[in-house]
Parts: sequence; structure tokens; C-alpha cells
Amino acid sequence: MTKAPTILQVIPWLDSGGVERGTVDIAEAITRAGGRALVAAEPGRLQGDLEAVGGELLPLKGRSKNPLAILYSNASAIEKMIRERNVDLVHARSRAPAWSAWRAARLAGVPFVTTYHGAYSQKGRLKAFYNSVMAKGDVVIANSDYTARLIAERNPDAIPRILSIYRGVDMARFDPKVVSVDRVKTLRTAWGLDERPVIILPSRLTRWKGQSFILPVMGALKREGVAFQLVLIGDDQGRKAYVEELDQLIAEHELGGCVKRVGHCSDMPAAYGLANLVVVPSQDAETFGRSAAESLALATPVLVGDLGAQPEVTACPEGIEPDRWIARSLPHGDEAAWRDAIRWGLSLTAADLASIAPLARAHIEAKFSLASMSHQTLAVYDSLLGTDLASR
Repeated sequence: MTKAPTILQVIPWLDSGGVERGTVDIAEAITRAGGRALVAAEPGRLQGDLEAVGGELLPLKGRSKNPLAILYSNASAIEKMIRERNVDLVHARSRAPAWSAWRAARLAGVPFVTTYHGAYSQKGRLKAFYNSVMAKGDVVIANSDYTARLIAERNPDAIPRILSIYRGVDMARFDPKVVSVDRVKTLRTAWGLDERPVIILPSRLTRWKGQSFILPVMGALKREGVAFQLVLIGDDQGRKAYVEELDQLIAEHELGGCVKRVGHCSDMPAAYGLANLVVVPSQDAETFGRSAAESLALATPVLVGDLGAQPEVTACPEGIEPDRWIARSLPHGDEAAWRDAIRWGLSLTAADLASIAPLARAHIEAKFSLASMSHQTLAVYDSLLGTDLASR
């Protein structure tokens, strides 16, 4: 193919989160390489970001899980997009709209790529069938080696088509040189923080992300006399009962003066720059570890649970003494281990961090950068279309 290709990515909602951010990142890579980047989704807060990088949003009721909508109206809408916009390849990133996109791509005769972003509960045959669409791609991109193994276990027939591509950190955005003191001060003021050490937990408010696990840990540390402020960053996405449970835990452990819920944060580089320590105590498997990778890009110490792919991100790189490394993977349900590790993280000095910062940043740039993810994804498109996006 000599012409610049048109790539259509399909997701439920272009609002916030790692999948959505990655969609915009790949749209930017496509347009920079001279291609045309379309995204079919419900409009959300990242629409402006998509348009700023040269992409275009095509409205789709992507959050619908109605079988008739998935297999007929949405599939028909996507097929129409493919034909009217001369789409060369469809890339789906979420199950419900992936079924629509798969059907549309097959009807229109264009290649179909999937990215497997989640561990996806597979209880029962019906759920397994629902998940199986994510293994139907001509290439099935796994966002970590953990995810690749999971796909292979569930879909042995897909093994020859599975390719691991880690999700990428924007090294220019998550660069300590561009996170100004004023940005950090602005965030500290907005969140009403004082000078005590700051710990952040950057995850949407849902049980498996571990907020309800970490609060009793922090309560025990407070009773020991450890000074801290814990900031819970992330939307509740309508989980009012869980938010009420968190508030009850805060009251029960007398953490009212130590814990803040701040909702969505639009300046995460400043949040990591503000933090003395990042905790991601996930109680279920993560298929990547974006928060850990972003933290390390800014040389902020980070603690993660031992489930899924997060240990791949936080593992001590070869050539670095483990005692110097500023990331740790912990038994996800071991409160004592988390207390000990938080004490350790808060004890690290500015000199400790300065000495390891270049090595931590180099590690993330080598394995988990946006540039690497973009290049590898464009190479997938090239392999199916005979184009040269990755070399541009």
C-alpha cells in the first residue's frame, strides 16, 4: 500500500483512563507518520486531546452492552464508517465494541487488530465467549507478558497471533525537568496539603484497586506516630456504596486529618512530583502498571501489589543494586509488609533519589516508553497493510 492508511480505533468512551489515553497516543503516532487517525467512541473529556493531535472522533454508542446494539446497530455504524472513510484497518480495545468492530471489519474485508487491556473475569462459558472476541484479531496485542500468558491459556488457537507491547509512558510529559515548582505548589494548594510527607494512590475508586485495603494500614502507621498525608486520586464512577465504605474506614481509623479524596487529576506529572511515595495496592491482577512506570519516570518511589504485570514494571533492572532500587512489589494482602515498605519509602532521602533518578528514567525509557509502544504498534499495522508508518 503506497497511500497513507486510515486507522480506526474503537473504544467505548473517550473519557479518561489508560485505555483512552493509549488510544489518543496511538492516534498521535498515526498522524505523525502521515496516516489518518479515527476513533469511534462516545464523546468524553479526551476528545479535545484527540483533536489536538490530529485525530477525529466518530460518535458511537460504544458503552452499550445490548446484544442487538452490539451485533447490529453498532456493527452497521462501524461498517458504514469503514466504507465512507476508506478505513484500511480497525483496532478494537474493549470487548463490547470489539464485537461490533470485528463483525464490521469482516463484512468490509479489512484487517482487524485487538489490544487485550484487561484480565477480564472468565467465570462461566458465556463470559468466556464474550471475552473471546479480544483474541480474534489478525494480531492480538497484549499489554504485558502477563497478559500474553493469560490470552494464550484461554485461547490456545491465538498463540501464533499474540504479540506483547507494553503500554507507554510519555517521557517528555513525565520529565522532572518540565514539572515546575509552581505546578507542584498549585496542586498542593488545590488539595489543601501541608508539609507532611505525601503518599498518593492514583487509581479509580473501586475495591480491587485497594483503597479499602490501604486505609487500615495507614491507620496503624498513624498510631505508631508516622506523619503522612494520603491522597486518593480517581473518580468514583458512581460507586457510592464503596465511597461510603471508604469514608467509614477513614473515620474508624481516625484518618480524617490524613486522607483526602480529590477525584480526577488532570496534571499527573505534578502529582507524582508532589508525592514522596506512590502506592498501588491492587487486590486483583493488573495487566500493566502505568502508575508505577510513570512514577519511576519521575524517580518517585513506588510500591505495588504482586498480582499480574505490575512486578514486570517494578523489577530491579540488571546492573542496579537491589538496595538502591526505589520500587518494590509486595504481597498484595500482607498489611505488615505494606507498613514496613511505606516506612522504607518515606525514609528515602533526596540524595537517595537523586542518585537513582537517571537510572530509573533510563529503565522506563528503554522498556516502557510511549515512543517504543508507538513504534511497535505502527509496525503491527505495517505488517498487515504493507505500509511504512513505523519507519517514518
